[in-house]
Amino acid sequence: MLDCAIIGGGPAGLTAGMYATRGGLENVVMFEKGMPGGQITQSSEIENYPGVAGEISGMDFMMPWPAQCQKFGLKHEMVEVTRVSKNGDIFKIYKEDGTITEAYSVIVCTGSAPRRAGFAGEDELFGRGVSTCATCDGFFYRGKEVAVIGGGDTALEEALYLAKICSKVYLIHRRDSFRSAPNTIERVKKTANIELILNSVPEEVYGDAMGVTGLRIKNSSGEVRDIQVPGVFTFVGNDVNNKILLQEDGSFLCDVNKQGEVVVDINMRTSVHGLFAAGDMRLSAPKQVVSAAGDGAVAALQAISYVDEKLNS
Repeated sequence: MLDCAIIGGGPAGLTAGMYATRGGLENVVMFEKGMPGGQITQSSEIENYPGVAGEISGMDFMMPWPAQCQKFGLKHEMVEVTRVSKNGDIFKIYKEDGTITEAYSVIVCTGSAPRRAGFAGEDELFGRGVSTCATCDGFFYRGKEVAVIGGGDTALEEALYLAKICSKVYLIHRRDSFRSAPNTIERVKKTANIELILNSVPEEVYGDAMGVTGLRIKNSSGEVRDIQVPGVFTFVGNDVNNKILLQEDGSFLCDVNKQGEVVVDINMRTSVHGLFAAGDMRLSAPKQVVSAAGDGAVAALQAISYVDEKLNS
């Protein structure tokens, strides 16, 4: 029986693990099917985390986190969790290998995943020129022209990253203004090899047996532009990874909103006692590393109080 099961090994899950173990819970396991670190490991540069000065990649930034957490007793079980349920006061964690682990409390930190933009050819050419990770695939387009689709922080930051290694970056956004930090927008506008294509949407990406060869774009006036690029990067938001909360009857274990985000209070408590949610999967998440880490700390402190009350009542 675990004191606390943490599902997800990104900034929220790792911080929750550190605070839970350092705070006195003795049997805490973090379930993460791969190496810990989360989606931020794919970021090309971290410049807005307090205390971190200079250029550092997401991978290098997250590298010391697991060791720090494990120093206090956090265990990492490398397995995928398929479902979480609750029977009385006990949670059951169902795993892909067929085994079940029981716990007094659960902190879910499964985050979100990049969303597909939904234009023609995107799915067929995904992985063959269409990508959602500039740091993973940007190297393949060194010295070439690429297109970036999106208007948020991630889209602009990755466009800046690609501009350093590609000859030209077409930044395509459906509006005439960006939803990003002012200094990031200013940097994009000052980057000579980034061309802004505003009030436009991708209509179709096309290619051949070798992969992507071009992208058709339609503006708000209905005019279509064809750009010849071998790489298209989409950054149009994320979908919440909430499937482990789905029950056998199709309902969710706890309350979620229309977007699938887990509804929590200021203490990361869900509608189910003993179940907490932290990071990008929770309601109104800022989707920033520092916020996810803060969520994890809050959830862990609440889990400690909850477990102590259960065991001592």
